[in-house]
Amino acid sequence: MRVLEVTDLQVELLTGTSVVRAVDGVSFHIDEGETVTIIGESGSGKSTTAMAILRLLPDDLAVISGEARIAGQDVTGTRTVIDKLRGRAVALIPQDPMTALNPIRTIGRQMTEAVRIKHPDLNKAEAKARALSLMEQVHIRNPAKQFDAYPHQLSGGMLQRVLIAMAVSTDADLIIADEPTSALDVTVQAGILDLLLELQEQTGIAILLITHDLGVARLMSDRVHVMKSGAFVEGGPVTDVVDHPQHPYTQKLLGAIPELGPWEDPGVTAPLVKEASHG
Repeated sequence: MRVLEVTDLQVELLTGTSVVRAVDGVSFHIDEGETVTIIGESGSGKSTTAMAILRLLPDDLAVISGEARIAGQDVTGTRTVIDKLRGRAVALIPQDPMTALNPIRTIGRQMTEAVRIKHPDLNKAEAKARALSLMEQVHIRNPAKQFDAYPHQLSGGMLQRVLIAMAVSTDADLIIADEPTSALDVTVQAGILDLLLELQEQTGIAILLITHDLGVARLMSDRVHVMKSGAFVEGGPVTDVVDHPQHPYTQKLLGAIPELGPWEDPGVTAPLVKEASHG
């Protein structure tokens, strides 16, 4: 089943003196259970594409044209359409877990509010039970204790798991994950990516992943679109794009990935050589 269909999407950003075309006619689709990744350097337009699909760009600064259909409904027209879909058919995992949650509300209160968007008929106890179950599902340790905690009391990795649980609570068909690991330590990143793959396997949810990390794209994606200056320059199955890049920009992105070479320790050997020469 097709979950997202984007056709000739354009986003023009209005500045004080000019108009900037941040997204220039991109087209792609995502089917149920797929992960499609948009990858590119900072400023390439990948996050703007995601925010346009969710209609999270201000109307007085962004002009959106083309089509973006979620659950068969075009969200580029009136906001009434996307308002009915957000938190139900589509959910967002934002970029920075340290700033995405309300600092003066407990984790539990924010979790239960997210649960009630999709299930408004649940009472307080039922919503709490659902929230605790979701926290267990995303492997949050001691969920009953974390339920009463405030965001500043949790680590970045735990906060990202909370945000993932909130997204999953919607029973959405599509999750848009905007750089979901960029603010986390490398060791924590691996756990978050494994969690997303696990949840996708369990639920069949589709994921639109925004990242600048080719390693993340290789691990997570079924298909990849490489973005430069607001347009796709290359796209296809992840193995084709990553292993056999055709566009020079993609080749440069891959060439920028550091590679481990043989281990040498000149700091140990050099002094020994110097001492020998003085002998």
